[in-house]
Amino acid sequence: MRPFEFQRAASESEAIAAGAAGARYLAGGTTLVDLMREEVETPEKIVDINRLPLNYIRATDEAIVIGALARMSEVAANQDVRRLQPLIPETLTEGASPQLRNVASIGGNLLQRVRCPYFRMLDAPCNKRVPGSGCSAIDGLNAGHAILGTSEHCVATHPSDLAVSLVALGAMLSLKGPRGERTIPVEELFRLPESTPHLEHTLEPGELIVEVHIPNGPYARKARYLKVRDRSSYEFALVSAAAALHVENGIIKEVRIAAGGVGTRPWRMNAVEQALVGKPAARASYEIAAAVSTEETRPLSHNGFKVKLLPATIVRALEMAGDVA
Repeated sequence: MRPFEFQRAASESEAIAAGAAGARYLAGGTTLVDLMREEVETPEKIVDINRLPLNYIRATDEAIVIGALARMSEVAANQDVRRLQPLIPETLTEGASPQLRNVASIGGNLLQRVRCPYFRMLDAPCNKRVPGSGCSAIDGLNAGHAILGTSEHCVATHPSDLAVSLVALGAMLSLKGPRGERTIPVEELFRLPESTPHLEHTLEPGELIVEVHIPNGPYARKARYLKVRDRSSYEFALVSAAAALHVENGIIKEVRIAAGGVGTRPWRMNAVEQALVGKPAARASYEIAAAVSTEETRPLSHNGFKVKLLPATIVRALEMAGDVA
């Protein structure tokens, strides 16, 4: 690890000023510290933001509001979250080991870096680490890589399980930065790689994620997360699906679906949703709709299995959501 300057921010304005000047924010540090040890990331200045008053969970009639510094374990155990947004604690539990959940923050989870092995290999070309150097995964070992939203410059999947479920639930982010406050959908936080894969999110220099707002829609209580992986614990998704259903008299009135492990960002399944509205909440409907999820896929040499696994995962997630009492 290379030497760096360290600062503890006493206020949001102090943190924002330091971030705008190029400092990196530190919350749980479960990604950043690892990357610094491996010298994949070499920031000159770190700003600890853990003293900021952003560790809270509030339930309102309209939404669950979570401060960006709330720890994953705290959110997963919160009774209001478990009652109103059961998809969130299920996803958090699937997303990391207990030790990591005790440390990792909600805001940091959304901004974690990719787990492509070539990103961490300093002797391998990687456009995320060194823009313009190339993408080793395209012709390399790519079984865990993306089949949606890829470019000739990057095929890495976005790693956050939580982001998938927040996209499915239509969650919003409150941000605060040098130019003031703004609110964006979680879905708009993440960039496609295109020709600039080193730019992974839409935050401006110095912007902080302050809160996550998760609306209490009628679909929110009838939702499930399914994660398919190589092993049953502490592993990233090969394919995952978050499905939320609003069903009346056996007919789907509203449905929201997002997938992970397949896209360069959490992937909203808009076409699948459109194919389901007004249809019976039954496996036959799910299978017909899920078939359209693969229309824009671009498999690589080792991850073609994801093309078949994606619709099957969506179907099973919908079945699981439909079984929620």
